[in-house]
Amino acid sequence: MNITILDDYHDTVRTLACFRMLDGHRVTIWNDHVQDVDRLAERLADTEALVLIRERTQIRRPLIDRLPRLRLISQRSVWPHIDIDACTDRGVLVCSNMHPGTPSHATAELTWALVLCALREIPQQLASLRAGKWQSGVGRTARGKTFGVYGWGRIGGVVAGYARAFGMNVLIWAREASRERARNAGWDAASSKEELFERCDVISLHMRLVDATRGIVTEADLRRMRPDALIVNTSRAGLIAPGALVSALRSGRPGMAAVDVFEDEPVQDPNHPLLTMDNVVCTPHIGYVTREDMQNSFRDIFEQVLAFIDGKPVHMVNPDVWRARAD
Repeated sequence: MNITILDDYHDTVRTLACFRMLDGHRVTIWNDHVQDVDRLAERLADTEALVLIRERTQIRRPLIDRLPRLRLISQRSVWPHIDIDACTDRGVLVCSNMHPGTPSHATAELTWALVLCALREIPQQLASLRAGKWQSGVGRTARGKTFGVYGWGRIGGVVAGYARAFGMNVLIWAREASRERARNAGWDAASSKEELFERCDVISLHMRLVDATRGIVTEADLRRMRPDALIVNTSRAGLIAPGALVSALRSGRPGMAAVDVFEDEPVQDPNHPLLTMDNVVCTPHIGYVTREDMQNSFRDIFEQVLAFIDGKPVHMVNPDVWRARAD
């Protein structure tokens, strides 16, 4: 089978142990990022199985309609970047393992690293040393402060555990059913969204980006935070209303931000507003980018490809495609 893997920026996939699962198949790996439909259509002209790395490339109808040989898209986690209806219309099966019960510890670890980097001003201290100077300022400790988790899922639960281990008071806000689960597990829940933003020294966002959560954090929410508070986002930029974070930071509430996600990715403009602010720590969407996390992800992805080839597809997003083939 002709298999294509997109957006493997550092040519990592072929070095993973699970890559041997594709022995005997023709595999093409692209290491750059391309979104232009014409160029993608040319690259994918012979592709039968397309492997995606999370949401790095948008797969929409104008592209799908130009890929007559495409039979399968295999990936892991959510699929807001894939036009499922277009895939179904063209007979393209989409398979995606949602890995229930297995949070991305890599993302949780990066979240906590960003918290500590922001509170202790580590990027600024490093820049000071590299400029031939000594200490650039005075940071803050985490212990004793209030840590807010907005959204109570697998990653949010792990991050809450890190905060508790560092001696922080943890406060949860999420949908009612999720708040109830948190309470039953021994965590405190805020009485309202407003209380969360007003009380917490640090707030970390942990929600999927769907229609109901897009823009769920407004500029008014952010302006409720104190001038010395920190907002952290390693989930999706779209959870915050467009432009709200930059505007709120410029107003001084909250005083700091740490982000791993952006509204338009990849960000390659050094003049991006968030990159020019001294009170913001930024990383280039590396939450899940560790060798261990990639090994786990691609093992699942390649298992889906092999199951499809074997005529027993798993984790089907649009199973009507497979049923239609069976008929």
